[in-house]
Amino acid sequence: MADPVGTDPGPDRHAVPIRWYRAVPGVGTPGGPTLLWLHGGGFFRGGLDQPEAHDVARSLAAQGVTVATVDYRLAPVPGTGWATSRPRYPAPLDDVLAAYHEVHAASPGGVVLGGASAGACLAAAATLRATDEGVPPVGAVFAYGFFHATHPRSRDTRLRSRRHRRITHAPWALDVMNRNYAGSRGALADRLAFPGGHEVGAFPRTLVVNAEHDNMRASGDLFAAELAAAGIDVEHHVLAGTRHAFLNRPGLEAFGTTIALTAAWCQRGTVR
Repeated sequence: MADPVGTDPGPDRHAVPIRWYRAVPGVGTPGGPTLLWLHGGGFFRGGLDQPEAHDVARSLAAQGVTVATVDYRLAPVPGTGWATSRPRYPAPLDDVLAAYHEVHAASPGGVVLGGASAGACLAAAATLRATDEGVPPVGAVFAYGFFHATHPRSRDTRLRSRRHRRITHAPWALDVMNRNYAGSRGALADRLAFPGGHEVGAFPRTLVVNAEHDNMRASGDLFAAELAAAGIDVEHHVLAGTRHAFLNRPGLEAFGTTIALTAAWCQRGTVR
Protein backbone atom coordinates (compact mmCIF):
# COMPACT_ATOMS: atom_id res chain seq x y z
CA MET A 1 0.00 0.00 0.00
CA ALA A 2 2.90 2.35 0.69
CA ASP A 3 4.95 3.41 -2.32
CA PRO A 4 8.08 5.43 -1.40
CA VAL A 5 9.26 7.74 -4.17
CA GLY A 6 10.96 11.11 -4.35
CA THR A 7 10.95 14.25 -6.39
CA ASP A 8 13.55 14.69 -9.11
CA PRO A 9 15.82 17.24 -7.48
CA GLY A 10 17.52 18.49 -10.62
CA PRO A 11 20.97 20.07 -10.43
CA ASP A 12 21.96 21.51 -7.04
CA ARG A 13 18.55 20.85 -5.48
CA HIS A 14 17.44 18.84 -2.48
CA ALA A 15 15.54 15.59 -3.12
CA VAL A 16 12.25 15.42 -1.21
CA PRO A 17 11.15 11.88 -0.32
CA ILE A 18 7.42 11.26 -0.78
CA ARG A 19 5.62 8.09 0.31
CA TRP A 20 2.32 7.26 -1.37
CA TYR A 21 -0.53 5.26 0.18
CA ARG A 22 -3.04 4.36 -2.49
CA ALA A 23 -6.70 4.22 -1.60
CA VAL A 24 -8.03 0.68 -1.26
CA PRO A 25 -10.05 -0.07 -4.42
CA GLY A 26 -13.80 -0.15 -3.97
CA VAL A 27 -13.71 1.86 -0.73
CA GLY A 28 -14.79 5.49 -0.42
CA THR A 29 -15.49 7.77 -3.37
CA PRO A 30 -13.40 7.26 -6.54
CA GLY A 31 -11.68 10.34 -7.92
CA GLY A 32 -11.39 12.12 -4.61
CA PRO A 33 -8.54 14.41 -3.61
CA THR A 34 -5.14 13.26 -2.41
CA LEU A 35 -4.29 14.19 1.17
CA LEU A 36 -0.71 15.48 1.44
CA TRP A 37 -0.03 14.76 5.11
CA LEU A 38 2.76 16.19 7.30
CA HIS A 39 3.95 14.68 10.58
CA GLY A 40 4.66 16.78 13.64
CA GLY A 41 7.65 16.94 15.97
CA GLY A 42 8.23 20.59 16.79
CA PHE A 43 9.88 21.17 13.38
CA PHE A 44 13.02 19.37 14.63
CA ARG A 45 12.11 15.68 14.89
CA GLY A 46 9.86 13.04 13.36
CA GLY A 47 9.78 11.11 10.11
CA LEU A 48 7.80 8.98 7.70
CA ASP A 49 7.79 5.88 9.91
CA GLN A 50 6.28 7.39 13.03
CA PRO A 51 2.62 6.46 13.67
CA GLU A 52 1.53 10.07 13.17
CA ALA A 53 2.65 9.69 9.54
CA HIS A 54 2.63 6.00 8.58
CA ASP A 55 -0.32 4.69 10.60
CA VAL A 56 -2.44 7.74 9.84
CA ALA A 57 -1.79 7.41 6.10
CA ARG A 58 -2.31 3.65 6.05
CA SER A 59 -5.57 3.94 8.00
CA LEU A 60 -6.92 6.67 5.72
CA ALA A 61 -6.00 4.65 2.61
CA ALA A 62 -7.99 1.75 4.05
CA GLN A 63 -10.98 4.10 4.17
CA GLY A 64 -10.61 5.14 0.55
CA VAL A 65 -8.39 8.24 0.76
CA THR A 66 -5.15 8.38 -1.21
CA VAL A 67 -2.42 9.89 0.99
CA ALA A 68 1.11 11.12 0.34
CA THR A 69 3.51 11.82 3.22
CA VAL A 70 6.62 13.99 3.02
CA ASP A 71 10.00 13.62 4.70
CA TYR A 72 10.68 17.35 4.91
CA ARG A 73 13.99 18.60 6.29
CA LEU A 74 14.12 19.20 10.01
CA ALA A 75 15.32 22.26 11.90
CA PRO A 76 18.08 21.94 14.53
CA VAL A 77 17.23 20.60 17.96
CA PRO A 78 16.68 23.75 20.06
CA GLY A 79 19.97 24.93 21.54
CA THR A 80 22.15 22.99 19.08
CA GLY A 81 22.02 25.22 16.01
CA TRP A 82 25.70 26.11 16.36
CA ALA A 83 26.69 22.44 16.08
CA THR A 84 24.60 21.29 13.11
CA SER A 85 24.03 22.06 9.46
CA ARG A 86 20.29 21.46 9.70
CA PRO A 87 18.35 24.24 7.98
CA ARG A 88 15.68 26.47 9.47
CA TYR A 89 12.73 28.21 7.86
CA PRO A 90 11.97 28.26 4.96
CA ALA A 91 13.73 24.97 4.03
CA PRO A 92 11.02 22.66 5.47
CA LEU A 93 8.33 24.71 3.74
CA ASP A 94 10.28 24.58 0.46
CA ASP A 95 10.29 20.79 0.72
CA VAL A 96 6.55 20.68 1.35
CA LEU A 97 5.90 22.91 -1.68
CA ALA A 98 8.12 20.77 -3.90
CA ALA A 99 6.15 17.71 -2.80
CA TYR A 100 2.86 19.57 -3.20
CA HIS A 101 3.56 20.40 -6.84
CA GLU A 102 4.45 16.77 -7.59
CA VAL A 103 1.38 15.42 -5.82
CA HIS A 104 -0.84 18.07 -7.41
CA ALA A 105 0.33 17.03 -10.89
CA ALA A 106 -0.63 13.41 -10.13
CA SER A 107 -4.00 14.15 -8.47
CA PRO A 108 -6.91 14.93 -10.83
CA GLY A 109 -9.19 15.34 -7.82
CA GLY A 110 -6.98 18.02 -6.31
CA VAL A 111 -4.94 18.04 -3.11
CA VAL A 112 -5.89 18.54 0.51
CA LEU A 113 -3.00 19.82 2.64
CA GLY A 114 -2.93 18.49 6.16
CA GLY A 115 -0.79 17.73 9.15
CA ALA A 116 -0.51 17.28 12.89
CA SER A 117 1.06 19.63 15.44
CA ALA A 118 4.02 21.38 13.74
CA GLY A 119 2.97 19.59 10.56
CA ALA A 120 -0.34 21.43 10.75
CA CYS A 121 1.51 24.75 10.91
CA LEU A 122 3.56 23.74 7.86
CA ALA A 123 0.40 22.62 6.05
CA ALA A 124 -1.30 25.95 6.76
CA ALA A 125 1.75 27.85 5.52
CA ALA A 126 1.93 25.66 2.42
CA THR A 127 -1.76 26.35 1.79
CA LEU A 128 -1.06 30.08 1.72
CA ARG A 129 2.02 29.72 -0.47
CA ALA A 130 0.38 27.35 -2.96
CA THR A 131 -2.54 29.78 -3.20
CA ASP A 132 -0.10 32.65 -3.78
CA GLU A 133 1.45 30.58 -6.59
CA GLY A 134 -1.92 30.06 -8.28
CA VAL A 135 -2.31 26.33 -7.51
CA PRO A 136 -4.49 26.32 -4.37
CA PRO A 137 -5.40 23.11 -2.54
CA VAL A 138 -9.03 22.04 -2.40
CA GLY A 139 -9.00 21.72 1.38
CA ALA A 140 -6.95 21.70 4.58
CA VAL A 141 -6.93 19.34 7.59
CA PHE A 142 -5.28 20.20 10.90
CA ALA A 143 -4.91 17.90 13.92
CA TYR A 144 -3.94 19.52 17.25
CA GLY A 145 -1.96 22.16 15.36
CA PHE A 146 -0.44 25.47 16.41
CA PHE A 147 -0.24 28.42 14.07
CA HIS A 148 0.95 31.52 15.95
CA ALA A 149 4.51 32.75 16.41
CA THR A 150 3.80 33.33 20.10
CA HIS A 151 1.58 30.67 21.64
CA PRO A 152 -1.66 32.08 23.07
CA ARG A 153 -2.16 31.40 26.77
CA SER A 154 -5.38 29.79 27.95
CA ARG A 155 -6.86 31.06 31.21
CA ASP A 156 -8.88 27.88 31.63
CA THR A 157 -6.64 25.42 33.51
CA ARG A 158 -8.89 22.52 32.45
CA LEU A 159 -7.74 22.96 28.87
CA ARG A 160 -4.01 22.90 29.56
CA SER A 161 -1.57 20.05 29.06
CA ARG A 162 -1.18 17.60 31.93
CA ARG A 163 1.54 15.43 33.48
CA HIS A 164 5.00 15.77 31.91
CA ARG A 165 3.66 17.99 29.13
CA ARG A 166 2.95 20.70 31.68
CA ILE A 167 6.73 21.25 31.47
CA THR A 168 7.72 20.08 27.97
CA HIS A 169 4.76 21.89 26.40
CA ALA A 170 4.78 24.95 28.63
CA PRO A 171 3.99 28.03 26.52
CA TRP A 172 7.45 29.51 27.06
CA ALA A 173 9.05 26.26 25.82
CA LEU A 174 6.78 26.23 22.77
CA ASP A 175 7.80 29.81 22.02
CA VAL A 176 11.47 28.75 22.16
CA MET A 177 10.66 25.98 19.68
CA ASN A 178 9.05 28.48 17.31
CA ARG A 179 12.02 30.85 17.50
CA ASN A 180 14.36 27.94 16.85
CA TYR A 181 12.46 27.05 13.67
CA ALA A 182 12.19 30.63 12.43
CA GLY A 183 15.81 31.53 13.10
CA SER A 184 15.26 35.28 13.12
CA ARG A 185 12.81 37.91 14.34
CA GLY A 186 11.85 38.75 10.76
CA ALA A 187 11.09 35.14 9.89
CA LEU A 188 9.09 34.72 13.09
CA ALA A 189 6.71 37.43 11.85
CA ASP A 190 6.42 35.98 8.34
CA ARG A 191 2.91 34.77 7.45
CA LEU A 192 4.48 31.77 5.71
CA ALA A 193 6.25 30.72 8.90
CA PHE A 194 3.29 31.15 11.25
CA PRO A 195 -0.01 31.94 9.46
CA GLY A 196 -1.95 32.66 12.65
CA GLY A 197 -2.91 36.31 13.02
CA HIS A 198 -2.43 37.03 9.32
CA GLU A 199 -4.84 37.37 6.39
CA VAL A 200 -6.43 33.98 5.63
CA GLY A 201 -9.35 34.98 3.42
CA ALA A 202 -8.24 32.81 0.48
CA PHE A 203 -8.16 29.59 2.52
CA PRO A 204 -10.10 26.54 1.25
CA ARG A 205 -12.60 24.56 3.33
CA THR A 206 -10.89 23.33 6.48
CA LEU A 207 -11.23 20.56 9.05
CA VAL A 208 -9.76 21.22 12.51
CA VAL A 209 -9.50 18.48 15.17
CA ASN A 210 -8.03 19.58 18.50
CA ALA A 211 -7.15 17.77 21.72
CA GLU A 212 -9.01 18.93 24.80
CA HIS A 213 -6.13 19.02 27.31
CA ASP A 214 -3.36 20.60 25.26
CA ASN A 215 -1.44 23.86 25.64
CA MET A 216 -1.37 24.09 21.84
CA ARG A 217 -5.16 24.02 21.72
CA ALA A 218 -5.34 27.77 22.39
CA SER A 219 -3.59 28.41 19.07
CA GLY A 220 -5.62 25.76 17.25
CA ASP A 221 -8.92 27.11 18.54
CA LEU A 222 -7.90 30.69 17.74
CA PHE A 223 -6.83 29.81 14.20
CA ALA A 224 -10.13 28.01 13.58
CA ALA A 225 -11.92 31.16 14.80
CA GLU A 226 -9.77 33.35 12.54
CA LEU A 227 -10.68 31.19 9.55
CA ALA A 228 -14.37 31.28 10.41
CA ALA A 229 -14.28 35.07 10.89
CA ALA A 230 -12.79 35.35 7.39
CA GLY A 231 -15.76 33.47 5.96
CA ILE A 232 -14.00 30.14 5.46
CA ASP A 233 -16.01 26.90 5.72
CA VAL A 234 -14.55 25.41 8.92
CA GLU A 235 -15.52 22.16 10.63
CA HIS A 236 -14.02 22.27 14.14
CA HIS A 237 -13.94 19.41 16.64
CA VAL A 238 -12.42 19.16 20.12
CA LEU A 239 -12.13 15.53 21.23
CA ALA A 240 -13.05 15.16 24.89
CA GLY A 241 -10.44 13.78 27.26
CA THR A 242 -7.63 13.79 24.70
CA ARG A 243 -4.06 15.00 24.95
CA HIS A 244 -1.58 16.25 22.39
CA ALA A 245 -0.16 13.82 19.78
CA PHE A 246 -2.85 11.17 20.14
CA LEU A 247 -2.30 10.22 16.48
CA ASN A 248 1.00 8.68 17.56
CA ARG A 249 -1.04 6.08 19.49
CA PRO A 250 -3.13 4.13 16.98
CA GLY A 251 -4.80 2.10 19.72
CA LEU A 252 -6.59 5.12 21.15
CA GLU A 253 -10.26 5.77 20.39
CA ALA A 254 -9.33 9.34 19.39
CA PHE A 255 -7.10 7.97 16.63
CA GLY A 256 -9.97 6.07 15.04
CA THR A 257 -12.34 8.99 15.50
CA THR A 258 -9.98 11.38 13.73
CA ILE A 259 -9.37 8.95 10.87
CA ALA A 260 -13.12 8.56 10.37
CA LEU A 261 -13.73 12.32 10.54
CA THR A 262 -10.91 13.02 8.07
CA ALA A 263 -11.92 10.32 5.58
CA ALA A 264 -15.56 11.41 5.58
CA TRP A 265 -14.61 15.09 5.27
CA CYS A 266 -12.22 14.46 2.35
CA GLN A 267 -14.78 12.35 0.53
CA ARG A 268 -17.54 14.95 0.99
CA GLY A 269 -15.34 17.39 -0.92
CA THR A 270 -15.18 15.25 -4.06
CA VAL A 271 -18.29 16.89 -5.55
CA ARG A 272 -17.10 20.30 -6.71
